[in-house]
Amino acid sequence: MQKNKKALIASSNKGKIKEFQKIFSELDLVSLRDLEIHDAIEDGLSFLENAILKARHGAKHSELYSIADDSGLVVPDLNFQPGIYSARYAGENANDKLNREKLRASIANFGKESLDAYYVCIIVGMHDENDPMPIVASGKIHGKVSIQESGEGGFGYDKLFYPDGYDMSMASISADIKNSISHRGIAAKQFIEKFRAN
Repeated sequence: MQKNKKALIASSNKGKIKEFQKIFSELDLVSLRDLEIHDAIEDGLSFLENAILKARHGAKHSELYSIADDSGLVVPDLNFQPGIYSARYAGENANDKLNREKLRASIANFGKESLDAYYVCIIVGMHDENDPMPIVASGKIHGKVSIQESGEGGFGYDKLFYPDGYDMSMASISADIKNSISHRGIAAKQFIEKFRAN
C-alpha cells in the first residue's frame, strides 16, 4: 500500500471513519464529511451492491481513490434483519440507541434473551466511478445478540453483540482487539492484501 496515498473513506459515519483511520493508518484519508459530499443513496439489495454504490459515488464526487464499506448485523431468526437496513432499522432518521431498542424488543418478542447473529462487512475500493475491476473484500464475525446492553465503546449494535469466544460485548473489547477480530477488521486485512497486490 502506497504510504501516505490520499484516499477517500466514502462515509460520513463518525464511528466508522474513526475505525477506518486506525485500520488504514498508512493512507492519508479524508471522508465525505471532510469534503462536504452528501452520502450516496443506498438502494441496493445486498451489502455488496450498497458498498459498490457508495464507492462509485465517492470516487465520482471526490476524484480520489474511494474506499467504501457496507456492513451490518444479521439475525437469522429475525428473517435476517436488520441486515442491509442496520443503520435505519428503527426508521430513516433513527440513531444507534433507537436501533438497539428495536432489536432488543424484537429479541424479547421472539421469547428469548439472546439469538445467534453475525456481523458482516463488505469493503470496495475503486480508482474512479468507471473502474471495471473494483477491489472487493469481506469479513464476518459470529456471536449472539442479547437483550442485555453492556460496554461503553464501539457504535451501532456493539453493546448488544457478544462475539463467540468472548464473555463480553463488542463494546467492552479494547479498540485494538476489536479491530483485529471484527468483521470490518477481517475485511480490511483482506482488502489491504489485495490492494498491495494490485
